[in-house]
Amino acid sequence: MSAAADSLARLLAATPSLLPLAPALARAAAASAPVLVLGPAGSGRSTLARALHAASPRARRPLVEVDPGAFPAPLFESELFGHQPGAFTGAVRAQPGRVAAAEGGTLLLDPIESLPLNAQAKLLRLLAERRYAPLGGAEREADVRFLAVGPDDLGDRLARGAFRADLYYRLEVLTFRLPALAERPGDLEPLAAALLADLALRLGRGALRLAPESLAWMREYPWPGNVRELRNRLERAVVLGSGEEVAPARPAGAGERPRPLAEVEAEALRAALAWTRGHQGEAARLLGISRKALWAKRRRYGLP
Repeated sequence: MSAAADSLARLLAATPSLLPLAPALARAAAASAPVLVLGPAGSGRSTLARALHAASPRARRPLVEVDPGAFPAPLFESELFGHQPGAFTGAVRAQPGRVAAAEGGTLLLDPIESLPLNAQAKLLRLLAERRYAPLGGAEREADVRFLAVGPDDLGDRLARGAFRADLYYRLEVLTFRLPALAERPGDLEPLAAALLADLALRLGRGALRLAPESLAWMREYPWPGNVRELRNRLERAVVLGSGEEVAPARPAGAGERPRPLAEVEAEALRAALAWTRGHQGEAARLLGISRKALWAKRRRYGLP
């Protein structure tokens, strides 16, 4: 297996919920069409996009990642397409831009919803015709494959005018969705193992494994920060701990899973009867119910 294909294979091994999509992901990696990866922030969208590039025929060429929200809107067009000297005040020398830097490779726009409206029309033309013009310069061709990362509600933004419909439909040729981590509990343990292996390599540690008692609360925790939060909590535990076993601290407010009401009620009945040594009236008074209600509940739960 090549290193490029292995990158996607490792992601699939750490994310069993994606296994049904494995054939489609392999075909998407091999294609040149745009790919749109949707899902909540921190769910692993960028990781999947990078794995698609690494498994593509363009893997030996650059992967250029662009965060449209990292630049003021008036400057983003220059950052993406480049400019020639004199194109605007302060442009004293040519700058090639990110599209030129990605020539022969892949351009990853992450997150795509931050793309300024004035740049969306030019990006659409680049996607459709593979041509663009640096600010103040002549048109040129581009050999670039496009990947984009966005939120689940990207399509809903069309009605609000926050995103161009024509650009959206051009990008969504191949679309994959990554659910929130809480929606795929089967991914938690293999993801944690993969993240710990990566942390061990990066931090120069030996083999690391997750403490079983930590896995118990992690399975019940809602993970509002998704995979990003999982990695951060694991990294904090690795840095602050020692030894092979990693025990992330339980987040504040992440208590035990609520027990069924019937289970709690039966336990309260047993405790009241034990406290009063089986005295029905005293037990009923202690529980704040009538003797008749106590008798009915004992029958319901099969209590002597």
